[in-house]
Amino acid sequence: MRSFMFTRSRLSLSIAFCLSGLAVTPGAWAQETSGSEAQELDALSVTAVRGATKTETPVMETPQTVNVIDSEEWQERGAESVQRAAAYTPGVGTNQVGSSNRYDYLILRGFSGGSINNTYLDGLRVMNDGGSYSSFAIDPWFLERIEIVKGPTSVLYGQSSPGGIVALTSKRPEFESGGEVRATLGNNNQRGFAFDLTGPVDEDRRVAYRLTGLMSASDAQQDYIERERRAIAPSLTWDVTDQTSLTLLAYVQQDPEGGYHSGLPYEGTVESRNGQKIDNTFFEGEPDYDEFTRDMIMAGYDLEHDFSPAWTARQKFRYLESDVSLKQVYAYGWANDSELIRYYSGGEEDLEAITVDNQLEGSIFTGAAEHRVLVGLDYQQRDNEVVWPSGAFPSIDAFDPVYGAGPSAMYPAERNERKLKQTGLYVQDQVTLGGWHLSFGGRHDWVDIENTNQDTGVASEMDETQFTGRAGLLYQFENGVAPYLSYSTSFSPNAYVDENGDLLEPSTGKQIETGLKFQPVGTQDLYTLSVFRITQEDLATKVPNEQFYRAIGELQSQGVELEAKSHLTDNLTIQAGYAYTDVTFEKAEAYREGNQASQSPEHQLTLWTGYRFDQGVLDGARAGVGVRYVGDMQADDANTEEVPDYTLVDMALAYNFARQGLPGVTAQLNVNNLLDKEYVASCYNSLDYCYYGAEREVTASVSYRF
Repeated sequence: MRSFMFTRSRLSLSIAFCLSGLAVTPGAWAQETSGSEAQELDALSVTAVRGATKTETPVMETPQTVNVIDSEEWQERGAESVQRAAAYTPGVGTNQVGSSNRYDYLILRGFSGGSINNTYLDGLRVMNDGGSYSSFAIDPWFLERIEIVKGPTSVLYGQSSPGGIVALTSKRPEFESGGEVRATLGNNNQRGFAFDLTGPVDEDRRVAYRLTGLMSASDAQQDYIERERRAIAPSLTWDVTDQTSLTLLAYVQQDPEGGYHSGLPYEGTVESRNGQKIDNTFFEGEPDYDEFTRDMIMAGYDLEHDFSPAWTARQKFRYLESDVSLKQVYAYGWANDSELIRYYSGGEEDLEAITVDNQLEGSIFTGAAEHRVLVGLDYQQRDNEVVWPSGAFPSIDAFDPVYGAGPSAMYPAERNERKLKQTGLYVQDQVTLGGWHLSFGGRHDWVDIENTNQDTGVASEMDETQFTGRAGLLYQFENGVAPYLSYSTSFSPNAYVDENGDLLEPSTGKQIETGLKFQPVGTQDLYTLSVFRITQEDLATKVPNEQFYRAIGELQSQGVELEAKSHLTDNLTIQAGYAYTDVTFEKAEAYREGNQASQSPEHQLTLWTGYRFDQGVLDGARAGVGVRYVGDMQADDANTEEVPDYTLVDMALAYNFARQGLPGVTAQLNVNNLLDKEYVASCYNSLDYCYYGAEREVTASVSYRF
């Protein structure tokens, strides 16, 4: 490992200035460098990602759609969450719950179910409990990049959404000293401070550290609601020998205030209610009965050993512990012309989880063909003890609210223990022969889920085995064109029970995808086109006249995605994306059979341009503007109403004070939803829960890099 020390430090430096694997970070926002330094960074540009294959594989050799978002890119746009960081990625829905940032909802290729539970950090699943409140949001300040892998990925990760996964890469220690501090202020009482420090510990540079931290707070868009976060992530890398490296990682996050997370009726938000509309700052709850706190601790390690230049073994391990407390009064339809019906939900949850992934990777030659073989055995375990009280509250006038009410009824709390165990054995072979790149693999999973009512002792159980596979073929021409074709499968546990009270068998997914990637020779520009069709079977469906569910439903998603990331000139960059996604219920209850799924727009169009000034009085200034369009989205699965199309404009301005004798100092201004458009972002399944989108957000920051 010692021989790779210098390479690793340069690799991390390169990541900071380049889009790892897809294209270059918009040049208007690159850190100021000298000409020789810029040439060196170009030569060392990162072209490999791990999310799709668990190996360092160039995007141009991966027969699957992988969208990569670099930290420079989302910092340029002022994104404060992972879901906002992906707002300019085609085929990714980031507005599922409107202005809320409590969780990271990322709808991939139209699959809204599981959008909160498809996140992986450093190759290991973030052990959310999708059927509870214990789902987590990793702050993007602690991340180096985000890889969005489209389509089924169970062959490497086990249970997952057929739409894909979101693979996060955390910041790691570097063997060159450096750091950054940042202060922010903005509307809605925004304030924050963040730091990021790294460097060697010893003179021999065998040990390096990184310490990253953040404190932030703001008022939410809605009245009486706040958001607050404190987080810190220490890490340490030790080159034990020239062949062995160990990285220790920890992450501690406290969210004392979780912000807003609720919806309002279609009539009153999209349409008027008796000639009136509910204000997009309206809070339908009760200030004295509103609470969301989340404390999370993660700790683990990455251990890697090179047996030879061709064979490497790895073990990744993480322990997670979380406490979540919730109190919420929410609306559920109209009581009369102006008042909303209200209910109460609460939660006290204590989650513990472990994940471990053992890998052996090596290269084998058979004639002229090179095989990169990966064999792995992983294990996941989750135990979540939950207490869920509920009740009813008096109604509230949506147009002239008066607060201070108490519960009109409280019901006995539901107490459950939710356990999951999953073991997976997988094999993957990536074959290279000239310009041909063939990838195929298979996986066998053993899944055991048990949800027990601790008051009655009644348990809902599922004990299943699943096989998933994937195969893909790509040919890379010398002119930078690479057509590909792939097929992959997935599985995902159902949350509903059958007539015997047992959990339904997992739903399964399959995708066929073909596409074209083009990277002009000698550039970091990238243009991609993909066409796909995904079928998810065995969805939980309730047959008429039956009070239980059967796993007989089917959901089909098909569409086209295009993305371009390009330098038009040395100073002007552009990122454009378009997605057409048709998501239809092929087998379902009568009211939604053959209909388009809600929360999945048919059309998404994004465009971002950035410009860097390098002459005259504006030398050191940078500017960016973006447009996001969402169209043709159903408000309910019965397809009785639609969510109006909406277009949002974002803006960014920055100035580097290096020319003024302050190297490393940058001031930045971000304005999201520049025109302050009031809009409904989506509606969930019915017309009772529609979510207002975020209002105009203005954020100013000053940072210092050293």
